Amino acid sequence: MRSVKKRLRWGIIGCASIAEQCVMPAIQQSSTGIIMAVASRDLKKSKAMAKQFKVPKAYSSYEELLQDRDIDAVYIPLPNHMHRDWTIRALEAGKHVLCEKPMAMNTREAEEMVEASTKAGVQLAEALMYRYHPVLEHVRRLIKAGGIGEIRGLRGAFTLNNSDDIGNIRYRSDWGGGSLYDVGSYPLSAARFFTGLEPEAVMVNAFFSEEHDGVDMMASGLVEFAGGLSLTFDCGLWAEERRSIEIVGTRGRFEIPHIFSGKEQSGYYLYSGRQLRQYREKETNAYVHQVESFARSIFGEIPQRFLPEDAVCNARLLEACLRSAKERRRIVL
Repeated sequence: MRSVKKRLRWGIIGCASIAEQCVMPAIQQSSTGIIMAVASRDLKKSKAMAKQFKVPKAYSSYEELLQDRDIDAVYIPLPNHMHRDWTIRALEAGKHVLCEKPMAMNTREAEEMVEASTKAGVQLAEALMYRYHPVLEHVRRLIKAGGIGEIRGLRGAFTLNNSDDIGNIRYRSDWGGGSLYDVGSYPLSAARFFTGLEPEAVMVNAFFSEEHDGVDMMASGLVEFAGGLSLTFDCGLWAEERRSIEIVGTRGRFEIPHIFSGKEQSGYYLYSGRQLRQYREKETNAYVHQVESFARSIFGEIPQRFLPEDAVCNARLLEACLRSAKERRRIVL
């Protein structure tokens, strides 16, 4: 008799564009997941999204979805200020949670979410999809093998221009808006990923726009690690688009021009002396890799790739960067 492949039964809490355009299609493209329900405070929205994706159930409240026994895990793409409360409520309902980045507004919230996950005995992960792309693991292996010598520095950037959309949730300061908490999450977490180190101090300068409720529309900074290693980065929501990272070593450097793009990769480059080697990866979708990895770790097939404690470290770094920008001073972590 042919065995039936396990399927993680998903519920989607909220009808955000990231869910519609990226994560829900990824779950349906995966071999491990099926979407059972969508919830919105506006039943028309949840019904429309359920119809679009052929999802059997639509709810008019998040509470209803959490009471559904046919759901194993939930994806939470709600505004940042709602992540803590709904993640903890989902965990307490016995649901595994994939929460959109940044997982929390501050370190304290992140720690409370991890504690709730541990207490409930269910998994919690921060949705930073780019980390699941095969390119990253390949580059990290090459670095560990000495492919560029010792790392001497990193330079990362994620900028885009969405400034005309004044009503966007990114432009609500009380909702955790701004470029650092949105696109800044990527180069900051990438530096931790490639170095395997935690930062010691940060110094960040930012442009705060009164047109956008006073959030940081552009930020640039220095993140200090042990041994004189540092990340220089910039992020912004009012600038030309860039999604790149450069890792500089004593004998070479990697450039990944589109590292933070979830659905496409045009390759990456190893510069060593006067030699250039271009690597090309088979086109793949990082969002699919993310939901596949999350499901397989729940099934016990693989270890969880990024433990929830990692999200606490990301929250601590983001919190320090925003504080540095606001107070215009160096912050020691």
